[in-house]
Amino acid sequence: MAEFTGFRRADGSVGVRNHVAVIPTSVSASALSRRIGADAGERVRATPHQMGADQPTPAREQTERVLAGIGRNPNVGAALLVELGTESIDVEALADRIAESGTPVETLSIREVGGTAAAIEAGRERARSLVAEVADARRETADASELVFGVECGGSDATSGIAANPAVGNACDRLVEAGGTACFSETPEFIGAEHILAERCADRATREWLLERVEMRENMAQLMGVDLRGAQPTPGNQEGGLTTIEEKSLGAISKGGTTPVRGMVEYAERLPTGGGLVLMDTPGYDVESVVGKVAGGAQVIAFTTGRGSTTGNPIAPVIKVTGNPKTWERLSNNMDFDASTVISGESLSDVGERLFDLLLEVASGRLTEAEYRRLEEFAINEIQPEELVGLRGEAR
Repeated sequence: MAEFTGFRRADGSVGVRNHVAVIPTSVSASALSRRIGADAGERVRATPHQMGADQPTPAREQTERVLAGIGRNPNVGAALLVELGTESIDVEALADRIAESGTPVETLSIREVGGTAAAIEAGRERARSLVAEVADARRETADASELVFGVECGGSDATSGIAANPAVGNACDRLVEAGGTACFSETPEFIGAEHILAERCADRATREWLLERVEMRENMAQLMGVDLRGAQPTPGNQEGGLTTIEEKSLGAISKGGTTPVRGMVEYAERLPTGGGLVLMDTPGYDVESVVGKVAGGAQVIAFTTGRGSTTGNPIAPVIKVTGNPKTWERLSNNMDFDASTVISGESLSDVGERLFDLLLEVASGRLTEAEYRRLEEFAINEIQPEELVGLRGEAR
């Protein structure tokens, strides 16, 4: 039986980290939240982002879904919500959504406490109080079926589709076999291989939704004068040896393994537990895509890169996987797993097994290189203007 050790939460989920999250409700409170996170102790993690204080309703609702999802992620033992005080987001209602999971939550209004200096001091005190509240949590043994594993790729090259992505896919298959949940996203990177994913969908509704979302992403790009099929692969991908969008997409979808697609969810929507492979509709921007999966409940992320990437996340550990032996050597202080041994003769099954073992080790507390160096990027996907979002209805 595959097991790990984690922190059992009030709602029954299991965290692989025991963070106190400092969550700003807008960009206006983000710099201050970063200061609080830096000053309040090693356990505290801030999630500064770029979203404005007064967003259109669809954008605000998505931002609220992300922030609530971050606060409810099992890796968060407690949360401090920080607002300027002029945002359209109701900070108390947001706190209530997070508290529904049993997570301790406090709020802080910069305007109410008297400005930046007072808010930093008050934020430090409240964050330290929350740290003390979760400090007694202890790891306990949990089954691998309780893991939600998000997988991502960025800076891809020819080795990504040959080695790194298939190795991650093999690890996903092993987790699904153990009863866990795997998720991959970046809908624009399904283009050219969407028919293969569609054939793997467990039901007609999932298949139709998948194809609709791929079409919608293409239509949105065309309205902005971009032909995704003609613009991909990117110059960097081409330099790394990728020649067509189909080649890139075939490699990208291999990181999800070979099991049936159980379903598909919206950006940052709660990922279903209980096992299986699930897709999330996200943009191709790595940081926003990772944040969406973490807000959906992923406790651990695997990030494959051929050309190299330093992307991390403040809430979930990011396991950096490369299939390029030169990247493994040059970026040794950013990479966690060398999948290039697939190219030199090690079986994909053996490499996937080693990566699955690393997943369980990281879930049990082993730090990733991104965690060790506190590389903690965070950004929220911004909904396109209303006329572009309207394409969803046209596609149906």
